[in-house]
Amino acid sequence: MKELRMGIVGAGIWGETHASIYNEHPFAQTVAICDKDKAKAEALAAKFGVGEVYTDYREMAEKSSCDAIAIVTPDFLHADIAIACANAKKDLLIEKPLATTREDVMNMMEAFERNHVRAMVDLHNRWNPTVNTAKQSIDAGNLGTPYSAYGRLNDIKWVATDMLSWAAKSSILWFLGSHCLDTLRWLMGSEVERVYAVSREGVLKKLGVDVPDMYLTTIEFKNGGIAQMENGWITPNANTCINDIKFTVLGTDGMINIDCSSHNMIQEVTDKKVTTPDIIVRNRVDGKVKGFAYESIRSFVDRLIDGKPFLVSTEDAANTSLALLAVLESAEKREPVTVKY
Repeated sequence: MKELRMGIVGAGIWGETHASIYNEHPFAQTVAICDKDKAKAEALAAKFGVGEVYTDYREMAEKSSCDAIAIVTPDFLHADIAIACANAKKDLLIEKPLATTREDVMNMMEAFERNHVRAMVDLHNRWNPTVNTAKQSIDAGNLGTPYSAYGRLNDIKWVATDMLSWAAKSSILWFLGSHCLDTLRWLMGSEVERVYAVSREGVLKKLGVDVPDMYLTTIEFKNGGIAQMENGWITPNANTCINDIKFTVLGTDGMINIDCSSHNMIQEVTDKKVTTPDIIVRNRVDGKVKGFAYESIRSFVDRLIDGKPFLVSTEDAANTSLALLAVLESAEKREPVTVKY
């Protein structure tokens, strides 16, 4: 079986995660690292024995020996990199979302099609065991017809104030709302027709991050289903889990409830704090990464090797981004907005 040679654009924490997963995979290898910060690129390359180091993604796309490239940069920087790599005939794994403007979405989709490259966006909640099990149950008809849903995906303040240096240039909708909306689309089995969103700001601005705190969105699907979606990053830092992940799907014949962040499977208590250890999203077993946020990256490699379809299509990723643009527009106008596909 052919070994897949991977290049990575972005040498941060998640870029290191990608490198680790590719090197753990029996049929993949990280061969090139690119970052505008040469020292970061060299450090990551040295850690994983990678021979090719670049500071220009265009040069890497043209000269690297890689077969595919993972784009692990802030969400608003995906388009130019993806188009350059597609023009170099490299298959692509892009961290979510696909893009943050309609123009970028359309230009990227055109580049993928014109160059006949395979691309997947890492909307990894489809690999979440709870969400995937719910999808299987819905598809089996156990709930009847999906009728309504609720999705909640929030972060603690620390993510916006400390973890992400670029939080003010983005939005919780791009950072977590992309996962949340894609999950609702998938579970409801339909595209979004119309949205009505409101937002609130002030908490993060007082902490020095000029960005809305949260969004509440009412969603109407083309198949008649409805949903509520909640996305914010002002959950208190003392929350037992960084993420707050909850979903409910109500069907005509049944209901499924999901709680990935406040489960009772394991809890750690000390004199200083109570913690819910992550055993679902990003956990390790025997020194190897096992959570669903890692499984999606592994799946990308598997699908390039066996040629089967990705669990997330480029159309899925594009439509998620376009629906989120409608959510942002609705929150600004304070009126319903129909999604433009």
